[in-house]
Amino acid sequence: MPRVTQAHLDARRQQILDAARARFATHGFARTSMTDLVEASGLSVGAIYRYFKGKDEIVAAICEQVGHSLPGELTAGSVSEFLEQIRIAAREDDHARLVAQIYAEAAVSPPLAELVRRQLDDLRTAVAALLPGREPAEAERIAEAFVSLCMGYNQQLAVRGDLDPAPFTAALVAIIGS
Repeated sequence: MPRVTQAHLDARRQQILDAARARFATHGFARTSMTDLVEASGLSVGAIYRYFKGKDEIVAAICEQVGHSLPGELTAGSVSEFLEQIRIAAREDDHARLVAQIYAEAAVSPPLAELVRRQLDDLRTAVAALLPGREPAEAERIAEAFVSLCMGYNQQLAVRGDLDPAPFTAALVAIIGS
């Protein structure tokens, strides 16, 4: 009997995550059953349970993959490009709606809330590191506001649809410039 390669196993796992990501973004976690995930992925129930114990584990795996790369420096141009990436992901991949679902689920799931908190902490730390010459406390305050505004833009995209990032870029530039 031929051995299944790690590449094959990884591809199947990713197939499940991709199907779940699309379904969660359009229907939410509560309105998505394991049967829905079987149908969306084209795999069997057993195949899904081979990789994940349940829906909560799938949600956590998706959450671990969610994210945008911060620019190497915080300039008006790089911030504008960063928000445009968020906008494109919202438009093309329903990413904003998925993040909204992750936040809603994190509000009622302590393990997912811990994962999201850790990711937000890492993001704030990364933003603060892009603010050289600032006192650590000031960099932390700026990073908190920066991340909050980015998340707010993402939530606005989820609810309002495609939005011009220009006002958000201007606000972020004002925050980092102060």
